[in-house]
Amino acid sequence: MIERIVIIDNVDPVTFYGVNNCNMLLLRNLYPKLRIAARGSIIKVIGDEEETSEFEAKVKELEQYCVKYNKLTEEVILDVVKGSGAKEMKKDDVIIYGVNGKPISGRTQNQQLLVETFQNNDLTFALGPAGTGKTYIAIALAVRALKNREVRKIILSRPAVEAGEKLGFLPGDMKDKIDPYLQPLYDALEDMIPQVKLKEYMETKVIQIAPLAFMRGRTLNDAVIVLDEAQNTTIHQIKMFLTRMGMNAKMIITGDVTQIDLPRTTASGLMHALKVLRNVKGIGKVEFGKKDIVRHPLVQRIVEAYEKYHDEPDDFRDEISAHKQDNK
Repeated sequence: MIERIVIIDNVDPVTFYGVNNCNMLLLRNLYPKLRIAARGSIIKVIGDEEETSEFEAKVKELEQYCVKYNKLTEEVILDVVKGSGAKEMKKDDVIIYGVNGKPISGRTQNQQLLVETFQNNDLTFALGPAGTGKTYIAIALAVRALKNREVRKIILSRPAVEAGEKLGFLPGDMKDKIDPYLQPLYDALEDMIPQVKLKEYMETKVIQIAPLAFMRGRTLNDAVIVLDEAQNTTIHQIKMFLTRMGMNAKMIITGDVTQIDLPRTTASGLMHALKVLRNVKGIGKVEFGKKDIVRHPLVQRIVEAYEKYHDEPDDFRDEISAHKQDNK
């Protein structure tokens, strides 16, 4: 009788063990001669050498499946243990499988173009209105690179620019004031990485989410770096960010040039960078339109209404201004 220690540190234990440890109960039933105990990411198994060796190999195969698809079912366990192997889930253009095995893929032509552009360039600009999925796809590409061990970390950043509200009036310390600006990035990650694993990544700084100001002085190697809401950067800020790129690093810059929250006297760093870098090799650009909006159908109609308003003659806008004055 020997004791083996099997470590499943690449996967979320909650997902691997299943609801109420149902997956572990099934493994115990499939290996009745072994004594199996699981705690956290460590599985201890006691039995004869041949059977414990087989058990370890099967658990490692199940771990690889679980890492790829973010789920583990009874059917998969039975297929692997019986020797037929886990059946691959076939779906075209899947970037990664999110929480509970949800496939995340480019749902529009431009989203798929962003996937291809990211693969072919070290720096990619993704431009377009709200709801086109540019940030979501960018983060999915970063998570895929991390899962595939192409990089060692993910850096997500946003400029903390007020859109009608002041940071100082928000409650709490600096982290509490800044976190609301970064929440969309957290939301995307929670869709793609199980909660326990995401917490581990955050604590070990494998995944880092920080305001743009915290990027100064750093060199970012072996990473995918995403800058969201780049239209709200100044010229100096985006230059500082772009020059953080280190070896084996890729950057995705997302932004919407129609939603600039900077003071009117301050030029958008994103718009300036697009002009300066337009002829530089190794830089890709994908422009999203209202047809790429994948949120509620009403979002597309809202975008169209604002575009129509800006195309109206000046006397239409003067009429609205006069109406505002009358209501004061």
